[in-house]
Amino acid sequence: MPSHYGSMTSEKKAPTTTKKSGGLSDKQKQQLKSHMDKHKDKMTPSQMKSHRMKMMVRMRKGMSISKAHADIVK
Repeated sequence: MPSHYGSMTSEKKAPTTTKKSGGLSDKQKQQLKSHMDKHKDKMTPSQMKSHRMKMMVRMRKGMSISKAHADIVK
């Protein structure tokens, strides 16, 4: 076998563990759910998803529900 096939050996690297950082707490998840329930009649499903994602980004950064919502709709 040519030497350039040496990289195709069956050596496996140990899996690296990554810490999930920046997730929402259970309290934040509940607050976001109740916030989205209040706005579900005013938005289409695609608008709901977009709004939820924008809210989650801001909440991960430490904003409250009211500040995050005000930042989005301004």
